[in-house]
Amino acid sequence: MRTLVTGGAGFIGSHLTEHLLRAGDEVVVLDDLSTGREANLDAMSDHPGLRLVVGSVCDREIVDRCVRGVDRVFHAAASVGVLKILEKPLQSLRTNVHGTEIVLQAALEHGVPILITSTSEVYGKNSRIGLREDDDRVLGSPLKSRWSYAEAKAVAESMTHGYTTEHGLTAVIVRLFNTVGPRQAGQYGMVVPRFVEQALAGRPLTVYGDGHQIRCFCHVLDVVPAMVALLEDERAHGDVFNLGGTEQVSIGGLAERVIAVTGSTSDIVHLSYEQAYGEGFEDMRRRVPDSTKALERVGFRPRRDLDDVIAAVAAHSKQRREVEHA
Repeated sequence: MRTLVTGGAGFIGSHLTEHLLRAGDEVVVLDDLSTGREANLDAMSDHPGLRLVVGSVCDREIVDRCVRGVDRVFHAAASVGVLKILEKPLQSLRTNVHGTEIVLQAALEHGVPILITSTSEVYGKNSRIGLREDDDRVLGSPLKSRWSYAEAKAVAESMTHGYTTEHGLTAVIVRLFNTVGPRQAGQYGMVVPRFVEQALAGRPLTVYGDGHQIRCFCHVLDVVPAMVALLEDERAHGDVFNLGGTEQVSIGGLAERVIAVTGSTSDIVHLSYEQAYGEGFEDMRRRVPDSTKALERVGFRPRRDLDDVIAAVAAHSKQRREVEHA
């Protein structure tokens, strides 16, 4: 099997690439290295089945060249992270909408199945406990960058659905809920690696807002096999699936768990959203998935709990710090 992974040098993409190589695939990675890092592929750099192409999913010629000759595509390239989206909303829109359409068109032209990675952000401010795939989207103003990201990912889903229903493209959409693990960077606003890095450095853990926001986190090593299984299951084609954890935790509670797991002596401090992100930022009070569809279709069931996730992120962060200071 020959597979293309767009964004394959990123956090999720690199774990997916590693999983596929171990399964015997040849893997072509397309990544512009804007948020991905070649270092994320270090463990696989000598693998004869790996080929890295540095380029953008917005480059039609490069995408066509990468898709030609592969048997399937996992589209994981995207502008991600609250800080990056707030700083460069137009670039994020172009990557998440235009880039996705280019990849979809190439997959259609070359007759290969594709999995599109979407996000729980498409649900917006819907705080229902146990969000299902057909639940309503509740969004704020399109002039707020936070919601423009959600709009872009929803448009990408709609385009995928259109390519499937109108042109017969074989495609699956997955909506990821706070996927975390080793290699995830904290500088783009990802809360678990940010807390872990602060804890290991003995700095205060900065909780934005009142800390009562509820989230569910899921280890990347639980998510990746489900992504592969869904694309390989013909019964999943043309459908959308939530992939997320089941353990609800407040952000304040998460900070306490990070301190406990890492053995840190750090304090916890609070910053307002305005201090963290600027005026007008909006957040969700609760984001809890219902992943029953993925369970019933491919047996998706997270095996690692929140403490496992924190410990894995901490171990990776310690290892990276040792290498940087060696």
